[in-house]
Amino acid sequence: VYKRQPVIARIIAWSARNLLLVCMVTAFAVGAGIHGLRTIPLDAIPDLSDVQVIVYTEYSGQAPQVVEDQVTYPLTTAMLTVPKSRAVRGFSFFGVSFVYVIFEDGTDPYWARSRVLEYLNTAARRLPAGVTPGLGPDATGVGWVYQYAVVAKDQTLAELRSLQDWTIRFAASKAEGVAEIASLGGFVKRYTIVVDPNLLKAQGISLARLREAVRASNMDVGGRTVELSEFEFMVRGRGYLKSIHDIESIVLKIEQGVPLRVKDVARVEIGADERRGITDLDGDGEVASG
Repeated sequence: VYKRQPVIARIIAWSARNLLLVCMVTAFAVGAGIHGLRTIPLDAIPDLSDVQVIVYTEYSGQAPQVVEDQVTYPLTTAMLTVPKSRAVRGFSFFGVSFVYVIFEDGTDPYWARSRVLEYLNTAARRLPAGVTPGLGPDATGVGWVYQYAVVAKDQTLAELRSLQDWTIRFAASKAEGVAEIASLGGFVKRYTIVVDPNLLKAQGISLARLREAVRASNMDVGGRTVELSEFEFMVRGRGYLKSIHDIESIVLKIEQGVPLRVKDVARVEIGADERRGITDLDGDGEVASG
């Protein structure tokens, strides 16, 4: 009676008779595995998010419903016709609008951004005067890979936030692969002009005139060159505001040779620090982070 050997037994027997060939195949497989391990790119957190472009628009001081009607809705309807767009989502908040344009899988992100920008130039004409939409950073939804905190016991929240925004942020932006540095926490100092409405009315000054006077007084002024002893000197005016006194001295109007200054109709002070986010580190809220 003939008894057939199992498949595994025949493979073992064949391998034993062709030992050299088996060793060569094994060596090739091991070499290919080592080569693949060293060359195949690995990602600890693979980016599985959708290809999307964010349109960010500020509409300062407006309620969410106004932002929805005048900004979010016009932009959302315009983005519906962008080629390869799969979904368009709009969100309206107090003074700000977000529109997310989600594209089909495999769409090149930079091609998507260029198409959105092309349609955005046309849609911007339908927005209120002074409202300018812009594109968000070219980072995906899982692009936040590192978080750091700026801590110093001898500095205030405002000083930490200034250090983050004006020193650390720009230095970190130069690092390879960094698309955006998003700051949160800390305080941002600002000058506050507390207007007396009765004095404004008595002097015939509108808020728009006051705002324009302050804006115009905080500018660089171009100059000319002056030649002296065969040397040329460039003359210019530096109109930077450096203190409360500079704002108080801004002239609003002149009547019969008497100037009316900001301090005559308002009080200038360093306003309550504006919180730019809520964050803490180990239970200590006095940090600024990015």
